[in-house]
Order: sequence, then structure tokens, then C-alpha cells
Amino acid sequence: MTSHLIIPDSHAHPDHSNKRYEYIGKLVADLKPDVVISIGDWADMPSLCSYDKGTKGYEGKRYSHDIEAGIDAQARFFHPIRKAKKKLPRFIMLEGNHEYRIKRAIDFDAVHLEGIISPDDLGYRDFGWEYVEYEGSTPGNIVLDGINYAHYFPSGIMGRPIGGNNPAYQLVTKYGRSCTQGHTHTFAFYHRGNAVSECNGLVCGVYQDWFADFAGAANDMWWKGVVYKTNVENGLYDMRQISLNTLRKEYGS
Repeated sequence: MTSHLIIPDSHAHPDHSNKRYEYIGKLVADLKPDVVISIGDWADMPSLCSYDKGTKGYEGKRYSHDIEAGIDAQARFFHPIRKAKKKLPRFIMLEGNHEYRIKRAIDFDAVHLEGIISPDDLGYRDFGWEYVEYEGSTPGNIVLDGINYAHYFPSGIMGRPIGGNNPAYQLVTKYGRSCTQGHTHTFAFYHRGNAVSECNGLVCGVYQDWFADFAGAANDMWWKGVVYKTNVENGLYDMRQISLNTLRKEYGS
């Protein structure tokens, strides 16, 4: 049996503090999980947001600032882990739709951007992450101890993310196996068991402490924290939610 620490969408942003990454670095040093999984969207990459182009809010955004924010967040995260000089977990980074903005920008303007910008600019592999990239136009996934992890799972052939009132239920119903995703910033869990098999669906929230203007009142619907799974075996596990507020109280000094 193993343990997995899940870091939901954390959105390192050049206009907001990355202090919160120090908290989870210290948590990893204390818990010593077997695997740390960033579910994607570690970097927010606002300069490549197609929805903001041409608006007042887009002015002044710079790609280099976005990259610096993503790298700074990793430096803060890894510092207490490596300082502890303990056996390191396995680190897995799933490519989220915000990191995928880099590839989309290159596809849109390959003449000017190919060879100039790259997802490698974020330094994920340099920091020690195993990087799980998109497969075509949808997120890649990885199976760990019977759990399928992806930034999100598509709901159908159009590739749109699974959603709805209980996306965790939708995950189990559609895929019939244990799945964990991020993307929606909400928290949902569903367990299905019968005489033949059991599986868990989990949508793991968000690890972001700043107000996202685009979401408005939906910010209040988001659960903020990390998820710690223990006794992970064949897709089943015990689960503990650790809120961002708890982490701030424990590690914020």
C-alpha cells in the first residue's frame, strides 16, 4: 500500500504571492508520501489567455513573468523537501489546460513562436517532475496503484471536460474505474461498490488563495486545499482533505 499527496490546480500567477507553495513543501517533508501528484495548471500563464486578448485586463501581461512565477513556485515548494534530506517521493506533474496554452500559442503562430517558447521553459522536468503531457487535444493520464489521474477526463467525443452537479459520480459512471481529476476547482467524491468491484471518483478542488476575476461569485464554490490518500491499493484508499487555511496556520510562520 502506498500514499499519494494530490496538489489541485494551483495557478502560480505573476500578480499574486506564491507563499502557499512553501506550505505544501513543508507538508511533504512531514508526511513523506510515496507519490506527489500535481493535477495540472501549476502555472496560470495569463499572458496566453485567448479570452483576455484585446481587453483592458490583458494589458501589460508578459510571458516571461508567467514563466518566472511558475519557476518561483517550484523553488518554494522543493526547498523544504530537499532541505529535510529524506527519501524523495515520486513527483508527477500533469499538464493542465493552462500549461497547454503554450502549445496552442505555438500552433496558432508557428512562424514566430516555434523554437522561441516551449512548455520546457517552466522547468518541470529540471525540478524532478515526471511530466504527463496532453494526448492530442485532451489531457494525458497516468495510472498509479489502480487510480487513473488526469487534469480532466473528457465527457464524450468532443473532448469537453466531465462536469455537472456531481462530476465525481459522472467519472465513475462513465469510466467504471477509480479516477481523480482537477480542473473544475470544486470538490466532489463518489464511491461505487457492488459484489464484483469498487471504485472511487474524485474531483480534488483548487490550491489557489487569490480571487479569480473571471469566475466572480463562483470563487465561493471552490474548495481550497490538498488531498492526502493513504493505504492506496487497487484504486481504493483512505482520504484526508487538508484545507489551505489549515496549512497556513500550521506552516505559515
